[in-house]
Amino acid sequence: MTSLPAQPASEPADDPVVGTGDRQRRPTLRSDLRASLPDGLVALVVTGAVFALLYARIRAETSSTVSVMPFMADTGEFWMYFLSQAFGWSALLWAWITVVLGLLLSGPRPSWPPLSGQRLERLHRTTSLNTIALIAAHALLFAAQLVRSDTARWHSALTTAFVETFVPGGYDSGTGKLAIPLGQAALYLAIPLGLLFYIRHRIGPRTWRVLHRFVIAVYVLSVWHTLLYGTNVWYDGWFRTAIWLLQLPIAALLLLRLVQPARRSEKLRGPRAHTGSPTGWALRLSGRLAVIGVIAALIGVVISGNDGGRTAPPEDTSSSHNEHG
Repeated sequence: MTSLPAQPASEPADDPVVGTGDRQRRPTLRSDLRASLPDGLVALVVTGAVFALLYARIRAETSSTVSVMPFMADTGEFWMYFLSQAFGWSALLWAWITVVLGLLLSGPRPSWPPLSGQRLERLHRTTSLNTIALIAAHALLFAAQLVRSDTARWHSALTTAFVETFVPGGYDSGTGKLAIPLGQAALYLAIPLGLLFYIRHRIGPRTWRVLHRFVIAVYVLSVWHTLLYGTNVWYDGWFRTAIWLLQLPIAALLLLRLVQPARRSEKLRGPRAHTGSPTGWALRLSGRLAVIGVIAALIGVVISGNDGGRTAPPEDTSSSHNEHG
């Protein structure tokens, strides 16, 4: 499973500065990388805790991963896969935090966050950079496990692992045929969409804002990849339903962002009062209605428990299919 990316989902000021007076300057990639170190250390601690939990559940054979792939009970052979899973879960969590911060910054600003707008903006950028790092670690460890488990010569094993991990269509086993390309698409979109912030003064703020809105699609791809391929949420149950439940705050914040946009030009007026094209007005209305539909669907999933998971297997999992996940 992968949680890919979600880089800044907000639309902060076109040319934000840090500091005051003569010390004002644009945020740079170098300065944000330095500022991301404390957040990155927290992410590593969280990843370590998740890995310890996953490892313990594998050893106790209470993890659904063992139900999906019984051979994974060999913790000595597959520890890198479990570490890849841990990085995937922390990446999904950091992506969720990044998107929430972005939507808080780009919509009506609530009064309850204890941080100032400038500090929220910087935290949004640092969690975004750490999301990219966590995603990269997740993918690289997945590839490393493929190399470790391959009995071919090292150069052949490296080539196979690279193709299956990073080339769309290269992984041709089970649900990975769809889930892996989804994760790859999220990764390959997340990196440029996140880093474009640092050259927005070159491409123009309007172009950057338009491209930046595709970040929410990256997050959707990440969650979709997780629900399809995460063996920890392979079967239906409270944990899988909780993943759906966690999308409600994002959907609600997105709807609030669309209904009460920060820019007056983005407000949805009546068709006659709208100054743009009828197509633009229809698209904005459709976007709001689509988010309302998503919220209704999420509530329906949580209440009904029909979360798209597979039926839990019997206690005897010896007949489970051996499918990578």
